[in-house]
Amino acid sequence: MSLLDAVLGKQNAAMVAQLAQSVGIDQNDVQNIVRQLLPALSRGIKANATSSEGLQGLLSALQTGNHQRYIDHPEALQEETAKADGNAILSHIFGSKEVSRNVAAHAAQETGADTGIVKKLLPLVADAVMGALSKQTSDKTLSAGSAQSYGQAEANPAGNWITSFLDADKDGDITDDLLNLAKKFF
Repeated sequence: MSLLDAVLGKQNAAMVAQLAQSVGIDQNDVQNIVRQLLPALSRGIKANATSSEGLQGLLSALQTGNHQRYIDHPEALQEETAKADGNAILSHIFGSKEVSRNVAAHAAQETGADTGIVKKLLPLVADAVMGALSKQTSDKTLSAGSAQSYGQAEANPAGNWITSFLDADKDGDITDDLLNLAKKFF
């Protein structure tokens, strides 16, 4: 399942409706904005997971962050803590508010949406992304071993799912994908 499907799939219609309600726009507009935001969020997550420390941080956040509540109970996106959680996720993923602002501005330009609305949605979409990742791994065991093994076939299934997410070219090996991500930063 792709990250787009995990966030915008039919099973998450209530979450999309909640996002739309939270910023006062149509659900179709929310879906268009989310489609523009997801690639940047995905790249940010993948970039952070290029090191074993970053991957371990992601696995730890998925294990302990209670992000799945945003998928299971979309009304949680209305809570004050949702915005703070989302901004913390964005800070970790992008490293600065400036990058977050640029991502929002780009999505606004591509969709024709108001930049202010996209800026309000971005942390909530970050919550939804972590919720979707958490939900994908919730029935599986996350461990340091999965971070160390980068999800080898014998490793735990959650590590395998994370690895398939990181394996951009779907060749079964994330080493080249991690190197390509690293090259983008140098």
